[in-house]
Amino acid sequence: MSAQLDKRLCTETAAPANIVIFGATGDLTKRKLMPALVRMLDCGLVHPDSRIIGVVRDMDRGQWLQLVRDGLAEFSPAVSMDEDRWQTFASRLRMVPGDLDDEGTYSRLADTLELLGGRKNAMFYCAIPPGWYGKTAAGLNRAGLTAQDEGYRRIVIEKPFGMDLASARALNRELQSVIDESQIFRIDHYLGKESVQNLLVYRFANSIMEPLWNRNYIDSIQISVAETLGIEYRAKYYENSGALRDMIQSHLMQLMTLVAMEPPVEFTADAVRDEKMKVLRALRRFEPQDVTQQTVAAQYASGRVNGDDVAAYVSEEGVSPESATETFAAVRFHIDNWRWQGVPFILWTGKRLQKKVSEVMIRFRNPPFNLFDNHASVPAANALVFRLQPDGGVVLRMNAKMPGLTTDIQRLVMRAPYASDAEEIADAYEILMHDVLTGDSTLFSRSDEVEESWEIVEPILAAWRERFSIERYRAGTWDIPAMDALTRDCVGGWHRPS
Repeated sequence: MSAQLDKRLCTETAAPANIVIFGATGDLTKRKLMPALVRMLDCGLVHPDSRIIGVVRDMDRGQWLQLVRDGLAEFSPAVSMDEDRWQTFASRLRMVPGDLDDEGTYSRLADTLELLGGRKNAMFYCAIPPGWYGKTAAGLNRAGLTAQDEGYRRIVIEKPFGMDLASARALNRELQSVIDESQIFRIDHYLGKESVQNLLVYRFANSIMEPLWNRNYIDSIQISVAETLGIEYRAKYYENSGALRDMIQSHLMQLMTLVAMEPPVEFTADAVRDEKMKVLRALRRFEPQDVTQQTVAAQYASGRVNGDDVAAYVSEEGVSPESATETFAAVRFHIDNWRWQGVPFILWTGKRLQKKVSEVMIRFRNPPFNLFDNHASVPAANALVFRLQPDGGVVLRMNAKMPGLTTDIQRLVMRAPYASDAEEIADAYEILMHDVLTGDSTLFSRSDEVEESWEIVEPILAAWRERFSIERYRAGTWDIPAMDALTRDCVGGWHRPS
């Protein structure tokens, strides 16, 4: 880790805590949680007196430690783990054997936490399938591990927070029956990206933007996440989810609230989340007849991505050959309030597209009168682009005169990268776990946000459940004609990231 990152991150060290991971042998733990915890310990984001406790089944301690070490070597090669450093990290690891449906597991966990002593704070990270969230919280409660008598007790759950409105409500009630809402941290790793958080700073720390940030100057806003990857090993999940549930209902709608929200009265968790809720409540609801005109669903066919032949979605392992699950989804939202009335917010995401890129594109209205219509080059629409990945930063697209004895116009692109060195950017899980340890819930979804977003997309889900076929697009392309129709009245049309 660079000295720059070390200096930048070491601003607030959390108090000593017991970091309990349910699913400590799983993919999320190996790929994300353990590498993040190593780096957090390096730069002081986790107190050195903290302990990491893995709840493990069908393994002894030696096997689990080897699994952790192998995972660090595979998924975080930048974390150099020589023998001395590994032994230091391993000394912080504890293991509790048992299954999640065994009452004895929670009793053994309580005994382990009691034996550790001096660290009454506890974070319980549920790196487990969503169906176990409620049962795990109930088991912690029965073992007396949710009471905040001498220290905090916080439970972290990963998305999906339900698969529709009914299941989201059921999950919230199940959790809230055994633990207070303030102790629940619904983690969305996308909001942990520094470039996403920087949206709030761009908006509210720069007075130049506020006069333009409304329907008088902005024509449309497109928020996108394009991926070149397919579904990889997630066929079972993706067949039941699809792109709408996987990305738009969660990540992209959260981004939309950050772009569209009013300034909060203060930069605190509830003040920010209150403003986000106002955006969700102002979203125009979909009638059944709106779904056809305001949404796009498509699925990738075979093609070439980055020079390699790739199979169609229906040929992926674990996918039904008759599947109508969408791998590309787009929704056109309207926010009915004074600031955004008439400005379409177009959220779209897809797999096996031409490029991997995530952006927020702000397209401005054309000038009311164009002096240069009779010239060879017609001015392009002005745009402000927040590039979230892979190279975070801001891009401003304006028009300028071409050099020479003409008044022909060229597009001028001004770029401001967020960071000159990738090492300066912290991983999302480092940021979010540190927020949990310090009790900052600003970047975490509240129960009312989750339910409101599901209520908004519920009519789309209902309409799409009735389909038996789906439009196909060739992998490695932007060949989705329905997107041109969806954005036909937007200045510049569909923005295909470059």
